[in-house]
Amino acid sequence: MRSILLLISTFLLLCTGILSANDLDGNGTIKGKITTTDGRPAGLVTVVLKGTKRSTVTEDDGTFIINHVKPGNYTLQVRLVGYGTKEETVTVIENSTAQVNLTLEVSDTQLQEVEIATGRAKFGKKESDQIARLPIKNLENPQVYSSISKDLLKEQVVTNFDDALKNTPGLTKLWSSTGRPNDGAGYFSIRGFSIQPTMINGVPGLTNGGIDPANVERIEVIKGPSGTLFGSSYISFGGLLNIVTKRPYDHFGGEVAYTIGGYGLSRFTADVNAPLNDDKSAILRVNAAYHTEGSFQDAGFKKSFFVAPSLAFKANERLSFLINAEIYNSEATNTMMLFLNRSRKLKANTPEELHMDFNKSYTSNDLTYKNPTVNFYGQANYKLSNNWTSQTNLSRSSRKSDGYYSYVMFLDQGVVAPSDSLASRFAYLQNSTTVTTDIQQNFIGDFRIAGMRNRVVFGLDFNDQSTTNNNSASPRFDIVDVTNPKDASYGTLSRASVDAKLAGTTGSKNGNSAQVYSAYVSDVFNITDALLVMASVRVDRFESKGSTNYLTGVTSGKYGQTGVSPKFGVVYQVVKDQVSVFANYMNGFKNVAPVNNYSLPGYPDVLKPQQANQWEGGVKMDVLDHKLGFTASYYDISVTNNSVQQTVTVGDTSYNVTVQNGTQVSKGVELELAANPLPGLNIIAGYSYNDSKLTKSYYYQEGLRPVSAGPNTLVNLWASYTFVQGDLKGLGAGFGGNYASDNVITNDTRTGRFTLPSYVIMNATLFYNAPKYRLALKLDNLANKEYFSGWTTVEKQMPRRLAASFAYKF
Repeated sequence: MRSILLLISTFLLLCTGILSANDLDGNGTIKGKITTTDGRPAGLVTVVLKGTKRSTVTEDDGTFIINHVKPGNYTLQVRLVGYGTKEETVTVIENSTAQVNLTLEVSDTQLQEVEIATGRAKFGKKESDQIARLPIKNLENPQVYSSISKDLLKEQVVTNFDDALKNTPGLTKLWSSTGRPNDGAGYFSIRGFSIQPTMINGVPGLTNGGIDPANVERIEVIKGPSGTLFGSSYISFGGLLNIVTKRPYDHFGGEVAYTIGGYGLSRFTADVNAPLNDDKSAILRVNAAYHTEGSFQDAGFKKSFFVAPSLAFKANERLSFLINAEIYNSEATNTMMLFLNRSRKLKANTPEELHMDFNKSYTSNDLTYKNPTVNFYGQANYKLSNNWTSQTNLSRSSRKSDGYYSYVMFLDQGVVAPSDSLASRFAYLQNSTTVTTDIQQNFIGDFRIAGMRNRVVFGLDFNDQSTTNNNSASPRFDIVDVTNPKDASYGTLSRASVDAKLAGTTGSKNGNSAQVYSAYVSDVFNITDALLVMASVRVDRFESKGSTNYLTGVTSGKYGQTGVSPKFGVVYQVVKDQVSVFANYMNGFKNVAPVNNYSLPGYPDVLKPQQANQWEGGVKMDVLDHKLGFTASYYDISVTNNSVQQTVTVGDTSYNVTVQNGTQVSKGVELELAANPLPGLNIIAGYSYNDSKLTKSYYYQEGLRPVSAGPNTLVNLWASYTFVQGDLKGLGAGFGGNYASDNVITNDTRTGRFTLPSYVIMNATLFYNAPKYRLALKLDNLANKEYFSGWTTVEKQMPRRLAASFAYKF
């Protein structure tokens, strides 16, 4: 409560200073929009304030803004390669906004041709209001993040979310989506910790299954423990994944596309945008996808339907609304993951030593599960004044796991005989629903106090998550010999045989819910024009209502916990808007449920939140007229309050109690490059090295790398070239891939080490992009390399596959 009162007091002091902010500012703002002769927005056009060093580039919707311009008369110049410049006189008045709208003497089709001809950078744009919940540029942000654009996904003919993330330095897949309750989405590793995709437009948007990329504008990978702005319930100490959805724009347009490929890939997508009235105050955009795909194994498939309507409504000059829904229905078989035994010594230590056929699925096409998911997102923006905006966000997420879940695991100690050739098959029915509601209120300010610019966000957040489970029992179905290709029991697994096995068993019926109440404030203030400081803090109150067993009527596990998360950062722009050095301290935390420590003195049942603290420093560059972007950073994350069990003897009785003396460190280096060295040539590349260790833990893990950390070295590269003139204009090719070092997926003294070997995977595309259509060929895994991902599991990845895509744009 003291922390909450301190936070509120700080905010009130800020508000007191804001009352006189306008008197201390004295500058004005220039806002505007650039359109083409046919009324469409002119994106990526350079806007220059002549006689100054101030310039900007228009957004995709043609809008631009130049803040804090001294009062006076100026000439605004719009530049477009291949066409004459356009100039407009503008008068800036103290504490006012000058509105300038210009029309280029060029059509939308001509503008697209100009973009192709100039071969401008396509993949390096990083600006986002959601990273820091504030309108600050990448070079002003002391935090490291990556952004994967829809343009890159189109060029790479990406048809699934997992492949999109291969463009992120330091991120790798641990395992594919399982569709199971609560955590059925895919798992990835970043900075030594596991993460799942949990955020849509900066607020919770969850799934138990896969994610369709049809509605993705960009994917933001925010690095490091980010509890200060995003809380504790849905993020990892390594970072978070935020999906920014496509939004309506102010003219009719869109595209339809069809992709066909090996292993039964067939995918149709549509993107249609249309104003609903003459003044374009209401605009509807709908993205949809129908996807079917088989498997390279002897069984397995997935099919899904996805639709995402989005409505933008501008009530007046101050008030606007955005409503976005995502409806996803899918049916699939479980991905073949071989679970290694976690409690006994392994006989095999590499996939090769298992001597099994990884092209077998160990499942049946009639054992399927469904993951219906609905994510709703609404936002209201109200301009309170020239300095303050109110932003209200509402999200509602419903996700379900319904159907048969199956998996394969090597035998436990004492079952027949511990072996890495004999494996248990499990299959059972799951019926689970989770509903999440999040209400968030932000007040965003941009003002000056004592001559220093402040960009502030103050927010309140309420989150509720409730789950209901009605799952069957999960008995072992049978035991198969994975090294025997003629094992007669292999083909006996079916829906009918599983139903017979489950007959007469008792399942589980339970439910749980929890609420989180949060308040946070973050301020980025300019000490000088080049030196910026960020200071932030968040207070979370977590209240678990416990878990209720509906078969017995017993509720257990109720608890409450308060967490405080600070964040500090400093940025110095060595060259204004081109080169900056930065450092940050960031905190994240996780709530920990109570335990039973038998009321022993000195061993409390109520535990503290787990804490992660990161120190990081590095350099960011955006030079050569946005042709070269580069980020280099070194980070050091330390985790405390990890739970560890130990034995305590009191008299003649021994107790297994839980203490919080466990610690972990994770440190490393990350490099990221986005370059446009020649017209038409675009390169993105990344390198990361991570050293992660459980410094204090269970005796069998202490001093070892955690299995969730993934490979310690990762490299990603994509280079593409498009002809920008002549008869071949619009024709292009891309090439790249990924490298991952050895990945130790089981690592303790009880089991030994199981290592997935390092790999290099290469991919290539050939495409032709015209104003009205796009053709593309994609060949994944050129060398047909057999490689694996895993996290105490072994999962073979996609062999070589050819895909072709055609899109019509209107």
